[in-house]
Amino acid sequence: MVAGVAVLTLLVGWAWRVAADYNTPPPTPREILVRNAAGELIGSASAEPGHRAGLGMGLVFDVTLADGQTLVMQMPPRQRRMQGGGPPPAPAPYWTRPPYGFLWMLALVSIAVALGVYPIVRRLTQRLETLQRGVQRWGDGDLSARVPVQGEDEVADLSARFNAAAERIEALMATQHQLLASQKSLLANASHELRSPLTRIRMGMELMGSQPGPAFREEISRNIAELDQLIDEILLASRLDAREADMGTVESIDLLGLAVEESARAGAGLELAEGVESLLVPGVAKLLRRLVRNLLENARRYGGAAGTAGITVIVGQEGGNAVLQVCDRGPGVPPAQRERIFEPFYRLPGASEREGGVGLGLALVKSIAERHGGSVRCEAREGGGACFTVRLPRSVS
Repeated sequence: MVAGVAVLTLLVGWAWRVAADYNTPPPTPREILVRNAAGELIGSASAEPGHRAGLGMGLVFDVTLADGQTLVMQMPPRQRRMQGGGPPPAPAPYWTRPPYGFLWMLALVSIAVALGVYPIVRRLTQRLETLQRGVQRWGDGDLSARVPVQGEDEVADLSARFNAAAERIEALMATQHQLLASQKSLLANASHELRSPLTRIRMGMELMGSQPGPAFREEISRNIAELDQLIDEILLASRLDAREADMGTVESIDLLGLAVEESARAGAGLELAEGVESLLVPGVAKLLRRLVRNLLENARRYGGAAGTAGITVIVGQEGGNAVLQVCDRGPGVPPAQRERIFEPFYRLPGASEREGGVGLGLALVKSIAERHGGSVRCEAREGGGACFTVRLPRSVS
């Protein structure tokens, strides 16, 4: 910046000099006349100012008289004296006379500009250094590092953009970490759950002998079916966790018709809200069918002595959402456990493996509902029992 100001000053000085030379009229010749005592002109001379002038000589003229004689006339420079008759002042130092005076003026202007511009430049460089340190911290692994946003200039805009990018990357890394933790937990729990039916099958094979009875065959078949269902649920849970996985074609599904079919298959009662004839929701048919089937299976398993007779499926709508409720007459779910029951491989305290299930059914219900832009929650049913309410966005007609 200082160099730019210096170049600008030189250009201005040059332009000023050119303008001054252009506007200054050319010097006119000086003429001198020589007359005698009678006033007769005996000679004349014309010369440019400074003709034959040396340092301290003033003006010099060559005058030719009428008789041919040549005279040299000198007009010495005026001597300036101090007031009071003192000696004339000493000549100015050479370094103050042109062109050195202009260089000194240029140097003074440059120093003045540097002193005036330095605080502004320093403030800007300090903000850039702060931004550099923040980026360095973030690059060293501190994903929570942010830089202060000061002012409304380009540096402030760059700081704001860096903070926004850092927040998005930090959220992405947190999601990835959570996904990895979920996958690790899924594998750990899956390995435990897979061992149980495999162990029972192995023990049954060892105990049944050469002629297995019907009870042994039934037990082995039940364990194989449980193992097959477990593997299917684990694979489905893994695919639902992977957001980029293709789960199927999204189309308009009649949730009411789906609920009627699954209720009839499970032997559960069905209630329709007033004015509901069809409920179209965008989604994948096999996933929504799995959602309804898992809710009915969960209600059958934990619905108490009433069995399927105590299960009721309620279909309605609230605003732009389709609402599906599956209610049972079982012991219900304690308020402190109503969120945890949707965690993978979580069972209520006191639940036995003999009741069936490994704790993935409700976790799949939640994943499927969220994959379709909806939600699920567990509520208490009036008169005892539990209601699982699923809300899904309706199709735009």
